[in-house]
Amino acid sequence: MLTVVLGALPFTVITVLVFGEWPPLARWDQSVAARAASYGAAHESVVDFWQVVGAVVLPWTSRAVILVVAAYLWHRRARLLTVWLITSAGLELGLVQAVKAIFERERPALMLVENGGFSYVSGHATAAFVMAGALGVVLPSVRGWRRRFRLLVLLPVIAVVWIASADRIALNVHYVSDVLGGWALGLAILTATSIGFGLRPGLRRRRRRTPSDGDGTTAPPRAAVIVNPIKVGDGVAFRRKVTRALAVRGYDDPLWLETRVDDAGNAMAKLAIENESDLVLVAGGDGTVRVVCSALAHTGIPVGVIPAGTGNLLARNLHIPLDLDDALERILEGRDRRIDLVRVHGDELDTDRFAVMAGLGLDAAIMSDAPPHLKKQIGWTAYLVSAAKNINHPSVRVQITIDDAETIERRVRTVVIGNVGMLQANIPLLPDARPDDGLLDVVVIAPRRVTQWPIVVWRLLTRTNRTDMYLERFTGRKVELVAAVDVQRQLDGDPIGPGRSLTTEIEPGALTARVPKRR
Repeated sequence: MLTVVLGALPFTVITVLVFGEWPPLARWDQSVAARAASYGAAHESVVDFWQVVGAVVLPWTSRAVILVVAAYLWHRRARLLTVWLITSAGLELGLVQAVKAIFERERPALMLVENGGFSYVSGHATAAFVMAGALGVVLPSVRGWRRRFRLLVLLPVIAVVWIASADRIALNVHYVSDVLGGWALGLAILTATSIGFGLRPGLRRRRRRTPSDGDGTTAPPRAAVIVNPIKVGDGVAFRRKVTRALAVRGYDDPLWLETRVDDAGNAMAKLAIENESDLVLVAGGDGTVRVVCSALAHTGIPVGVIPAGTGNLLARNLHIPLDLDDALERILEGRDRRIDLVRVHGDELDTDRFAVMAGLGLDAAIMSDAPPHLKKQIGWTAYLVSAAKNINHPSVRVQITIDDAETIERRVRTVVIGNVGMLQANIPLLPDARPDDGLLDVVVIAPRRVTQWPIVVWRLLTRTNRTDMYLERFTGRKVELVAAVDVQRQLDGDPIGPGRSLTTEIEPGALTARVPKRR
């Protein structure tokens, strides 16, 4: 969830600054527009050059490149990437027009060429950014593309982004802020669609290996498969793939267990234990994974996480590919690794466990306020509506106690306690967190104003370890949070209702996870 917020935040901030008429940005826009108009009026040949450039780098050119790459990927049977590319291009086209219609910003007064419509955002800049970002995700995923070939494609594509953007400014049909808003909108689109489709760079398909035949003197192992049917999608195809992958590796027919609305996986995990399963595969969202892992704590039964939700945070942090075929191969031919779980309790909360992260404040508020009907209709994009509602979520005074150290007090926007550190898109929220280090990692995020969020985002993306009033990190084995007022809370992305306290304690090596072998 935090990844979606971070992806949409630059566009939100730029939009607020533009239409709030922030003086430094307004002066910059007017200064650059005046210089472009003056220079263009005195150099008609330069204007002609940029007109030719503009005719080449039209938004439809960028969209055509995406469609060509999508056709190539369809031929390579990369269906998920194909649909993702087309969805991203379609969303870019629709959102650019929607933003223009909503804000109706007039173009610069002294345009050097005729251009109708509204100014914010630049469609050229948005389309070029989405094309460059999409290819940046796709090319590492295509087997056979050597690194130098990727660079030969990506470097010109990045140059196109700059050229398309510079063309709009040189012809004085867009302000600088229109271009920056276009880039930011492109980033938000790529972030939302990547998370929605469960993508990350670098996925490669590997050839399956056929297991050697056993001597038949022992009973074949049996796996239990716990599935959240809402998250899996095509349940028939999923079941066929999993059953076949288990069969070719010598497993007996699996025990299939589906979660229910009133039980996210606890009863199913207990049935897997009762049936003496040799392996439990769990496919669902982060909430389903959390419940199943909690029920299987200290049993020694290996748990393999098949990415099927939108977050898939535990799978990502255990380096399990998000492609189903790759995930099955890497899990079934993987190794067992003991990882930590975290025991948690608080007011109005029974003792529970989580495997990824718990949060108090803004991140939990965004998850809680996302309209259920929108989540059902448009998936992760619904959280953008909630993020917009909560962008000015009030800070709250929180007392933080780490182990037996002296309690500290901070006014924060959000506090996150993590067993692992990476969010979607490989954003290092807790860069030093490891799932088997016997420690909890804590991040305290406390920007005082909306305009300070870019500082926090930069600190997160660059893994800056400097501590200041905006972002602090701590580690310990036990962490207690006590808020001055009731605030929203979440466990592994599931809202658990408002309250004032969360007490967490590490359980070292509580879960046996099936993970890919070391390379």
